Amino acid sequence: MAALLPIPTPARLFHQYHHRHRQPQITIPTRHQHLCLHPLLLSSTHPILSVHLIIYKLSNPLEFEASLMSKEITLCTSIFLLTAAIYHLPAVHIPSSPRKELVQFLRKVTDLVPGLHAVDIDVPLTSLLKDDNKFEQVVLGREFHISLGRTVPIRVHQRDSVLTMLRQKLQFQKMYWIDFAKWVVFVNDDFTRSFLSMEVIAGGLAEVRMNNSFGLFPSHQITKQIDAVNEVYRLHNLPEFYKDPRPHISVAWASGDVGDFMTGVVEEEMKRFSLTGGSSRKHIFTCKFGGVKCRIGNRTYEICKFQEL
Repeated sequence: MAALLPIPTPARLFHQYHHRHRQPQITIPTRHQHLCLHPLLLSSTHPILSVHLIIYKLSNPLEFEASLMSKEITLCTSIFLLTAAIYHLPAVHIPSSPRKELVQFLRKVTDLVPGLHAVDIDVPLTSLLKDDNKFEQVVLGREFHISLGRTVPIRVHQRDSVLTMLRQKLQFQKMYWIDFAKWVVFVNDDFTRSFLSMEVIAGGLAEVRMNNSFGLFPSHQITKQIDAVNEVYRLHNLPEFYKDPRPHISVAWASGDVGDFMTGVVEEEMKRFSLTGGSSRKHIFTCKFGGVKCRIGNRTYEICKFQEL
């Protein structure tokens, strides 16, 4: 009787294939060597038709993303697949006129909520309290973005298709004005950060109305754009945006799920701000949108520029 041969493990098959075909090595920085790489076997007769690089444990996604952008991780062979992040960005700039009031409000919140940082640049707000001008420039003087879709992984070969379809769906957009009218707090999906944000509850989401100062406010423009992005995502088997989207820009963040605490602080400070002679306007500020961009990896692609009304 013939002796039964041991069934090779997936790892052994992978290494045999790797050395037989002399594929280039993957260089992984020392600080990322805790990541677990798992080759998938897609066929029993041809054990390794394709190998996907799956990263299913990541202690610091931001650090890993930065490494990808700086090309510290080099994928030299097409047998490996690494996904990229994509998100959609209408640029928002806070006008200079409401910034002084916003600085005073944010200073109060910073005193009461420990560990607040400016979004994206991650500068502690407490380090800016001594200089109002610097506080205003660092926290409010930058470019903000409203997401029109989830940040999702896409395959490299999907990039051109996604960009083409987004441009087709959004090519006839027009410029519109939008109101940021409410301070809110959001917590991310994994409860690791809480964000102090300004939410859109008028203008771009409201019914059509006319204003002598700003002109026409189109109805539900942002919602229509989100629907267009969702359609592109569906065609690429990507997860769609939240069922009930709440467009907003985030100004600051704190670690952990402190949403309830931050919400209480914000609501209390808004009451005090109104009672002490703060702004009586129904919105925080109004802004004109000029276009939509899409960022994949470390590159930003222009999708459309809005036509003037």
